[in-house]
Amino acid sequence: MTEQSNYRPHILLVEDEDSLAIGLEFNFQEEGYAVTWAKDGRQAMDFLDAQQYDLVVLDIMLPHHDGFEIAAYIRERWPQLPVLMLTARTSANDRVQGLEIGADDYVTKPFHLPELLLRIQNMLKRKQWYKSLAEQQPVYQFGPNEVNFRNLTARAGDCEMKLTQREAMLLKYMVEHKDTVVSRKDLLAHVWNIHTEVETRTVDNFIARLRKYFEVDPANPRYFKSIRSAGYMFTHGDESEKQNNSSAEPE
Repeated sequence: MTEQSNYRPHILLVEDEDSLAIGLEFNFQEEGYAVTWAKDGRQAMDFLDAQQYDLVVLDIMLPHHDGFEIAAYIRERWPQLPVLMLTARTSANDRVQGLEIGADDYVTKPFHLPELLLRIQNMLKRKQWYKSLAEQQPVYQFGPNEVNFRNLTARAGDCEMKLTQREAMLLKYMVEHKDTVVSRKDLLAHVWNIHTEVETRTVDNFIARLRKYFEVDPANPRYFKSIRSAGYMFTHGDESEKQNNSSAEPE
């Protein structure tokens, strides 16, 4: 076997409930993953600083530093590291806050173990998918904007910024489907791996962020258009703008 085929993805499990963490650690190892278990927020940050991981499974309610703080810490330093929040807090506000900070997925307790394992598997696959696409076209330009998909940096005119992996993945998917209408359901399935109808505001919020970053006038978008009752379309804003002007939804 090659060295690559022997590689075991390394998961950082951040969970202060011993009985749950022990069970998860066992099941993750049975799936072929290497696992490091952090029992509180401070230990999680120490572990993150000490070595590299392929994915983080992160509780929200933790001693010393909560999951939101840790997610923000991860996004600032390792924007491409996938984060799955695993928590008993089920409010919509918690979910929105976690996704806004940069979590890639959100699973509530109690959960169905096979579903959790499938989500982790899919998150790791999406990470590889994004890496492959970024290598094929690491830099993309539209109008006065430039995006580096490899290091998750962007420039809009004279303004430079750092993207989260989710923002970059959403933008990459829309670029790959330029001048094509993509529905919220498609974006949720291919970018978030959420096969449901209930998280449509997640897509809307992320599109609003891309408009804020890259549009001169976010209220009248040139690149990220809303298509009435259909979804969104990315365009360079030239001929396709004229063709689709009648179907563009006012903001």
